[in-house]
Amino acid sequence: MALSQGPKNNYRCDRSLQQFYTGGPFAVGRAPRGEGEGDAEEAFLACACGSELRVVSAADASAIGEPIDGDSEAVTGIALSPDSRLLFAAGHSKLIRVWDLASRTCIRSWKGHDGPVMAMSCHASGGLLATAGADKKVCVWDVDGGFCTHFFRGHTGVVTTIMFHRDPKRLLLFSGSDDGTVRVWNLESKKCIAVLNAHFSTVTSLALSEDGLTLLSAGRDKNVWDLRKYASKKTIPAYEMIEGVSFIGPGSGILACLGVEAAKLKEKTDGYFLTVGERGIVRIWCLESAVCVFEQQSSDVTINSENEESRRGFTATNMLPDDQGILCVTADQQFLFYSCTRTDEGTFQLNLYKRLIGYNDEILDLKFVGEDEQYLAVATNLEQVRVYDVASMSCSYVLAGHTEIVVCLDTCVSASGKTLVVTGSKDNTVRLWDMEKRSCIGTGKGHLGAIGCVAFSKKSKNFFVSGSSDRTIKVWTWDDTLIDAGGEVPLKAKAGVAAHDKDINSLSVSPNDGLVCSGSEDRTASIWKLPNLVSSVVLKGHKRGIWSVEFSPVEQCVITSSGDKTVKIWHVADGSCLKTFEGHTSSVLRASFLSRGTQFVSCGSDGLVKLWTIKTNECIATYDKHDGKIWALAVGKRTEMLATGGTDSDLNLWHDCTMEDKQEDFLKKEEEVLRGQELENAVSDSDYTRAIQLAFELRRPRRLLELFSQLCRKLIQRTL
Repeated sequence: MALSQGPKNNYRCDRSLQQFYTGGPFAVGRAPRGEGEGDAEEAFLACACGSELRVVSAADASAIGEPIDGDSEAVTGIALSPDSRLLFAAGHSKLIRVWDLASRTCIRSWKGHDGPVMAMSCHASGGLLATAGADKKVCVWDVDGGFCTHFFRGHTGVVTTIMFHRDPKRLLLFSGSDDGTVRVWNLESKKCIAVLNAHFSTVTSLALSEDGLTLLSAGRDKNVWDLRKYASKKTIPAYEMIEGVSFIGPGSGILACLGVEAAKLKEKTDGYFLTVGERGIVRIWCLESAVCVFEQQSSDVTINSENEESRRGFTATNMLPDDQGILCVTADQQFLFYSCTRTDEGTFQLNLYKRLIGYNDEILDLKFVGEDEQYLAVATNLEQVRVYDVASMSCSYVLAGHTEIVVCLDTCVSASGKTLVVTGSKDNTVRLWDMEKRSCIGTGKGHLGAIGCVAFSKKSKNFFVSGSSDRTIKVWTWDDTLIDAGGEVPLKAKAGVAAHDKDINSLSVSPNDGLVCSGSEDRTASIWKLPNLVSSVVLKGHKRGIWSVEFSPVEQCVITSSGDKTVKIWHVADGSCLKTFEGHTSSVLRASFLSRGTQFVSCGSDGLVKLWTIKTNECIATYDKHDGKIWALAVGKRTEMLATGGTDSDLNLWHDCTMEDKQEDFLKKEEEVLRGQELENAVSDSDYTRAIQLAFELRRPRRLLELFSQLCRKLIQRTL
């Protein structure tokens, strides 16, 4: 997309990444792709998103239909019918609801348990629904009638997982509980026919083999075991809390990549299964030998917090339909899709080919990455930075290394052509990243408080500045030759200064690398001479703290946005305020120049994005696409595409549609001229019916009056 040289009149949000999964239950289904595509089906995800249910494509997380409103309570259980046409959901309200996914209507609901429903499973016939409750009960319901057909008691703890036998003719139901037991229920005799008590902690997952003779149960007691004929056959120590277990079908491509011959597999009564858990790695096991035949060498779950609860890497796993690979879900709401290959050396390789982010939490900062701006680096309430592909809006990779939340970031392309990212965190450090290697190449230590802002140099691209809650600014440099050599890059604080009386919120380096501007909670912005951080001028005038500062790309001026709901433009030389812009109804959190410094865009706590023309002091457009504060704003230097993110977890991309709107207006005017001529031709031919119709369509009331007058005169003349 070429850079438009003229002023911008309008932006349009053409892509949006919205939250679709906040943790808890989810289900994988299949739906027809559409007409003209045969019987092909695509996978979709039905997910709990707070009190809502959201259905998204497994390909790119794009929404399929509108969100399904719940009952203002968190969703705790989800299941799909075998044909993926019905969605069953339950929450803290104790109501079980049946939704038709095509029409998005609730076709049936009933009260199920005395407490929240913790798990659900639909029978292979589609006629029965089993629910597991926090009230220690297991219930089976008739889907069409909504009445209870079976009511089972026996567990002494919360029932956490439930599953029907895969064979519709074998009316068996399996349930696991936090009392450490797995119970087998016979639907014909309505009795518990077996109690499997080899676990010592919560049973988290159940899986059944293809032949229906082997049951796997996984628990947080760090053991995985399988049983047949309701007797424990073996216990396999896994040495981690297992959250998900799944059998690998005999015809799966995974087994072929493992080198298992189909003939040998048929001879074996058992098979292979995979496990995921707190370590965040996928492991594949052979049931017959109880040996782990594959283990990921490194985890794709990048959580560096030392809080034990947050270290539970994976929470669930599923084998995707049609041999599309493995789906693993993480504790921080990521959906990781794996495929497998067999290398030339004959070794098994598991490849992460897609990463969908269900929930971003608050988006604190974001920047476009690279010369072509194909990627977007996003900082959220996590210790990692997520890098998104702008075209597909999928997460391409993450940058992990900080031990606390990443608050700010900036990007640049160095003189040698390397794409670099600098990040600042609440762990009091700054990190320099090489995006080609996707790894940290340097760490800067020295600040005594959280890093609130960072900014690269604009010209030389060989230093950056950082501002902290310790109220200091530091200038960091590095040796470019070390980056080119591919080694560790020591970051050195070349200069530092105690800059403000309160936290520093924003930094900007001038286009010629001669100055740096800082904005602070102390209501002032200061301009400093580089490289030694000598004070040049202090900008005073805002009545509240300053949230962002930025140098003009062409003029010697600075734009600031503040909590006093205003945006100001200042002269760099003498610190005088040149212009003040008012229009936001709350704090203005970001402001950035556009159109070579003749316009700017702002966003604030009111959830609005505003487009301004500086010369006229006019707000020419206002956009309302966010439901909360907009903390982050990025402007593409080449495309002038906008990206915004905030407290609502939504990531919106905006493109300049000024030329498109002008083209549309031109075509409309051209069509209006042609239709106007058609109107006059109809009058000349005395075709008043057609002429009146065209006058209505063209909204020409005066011409319409004239036509009716002419028609009346002609009718009167005919009667005389």
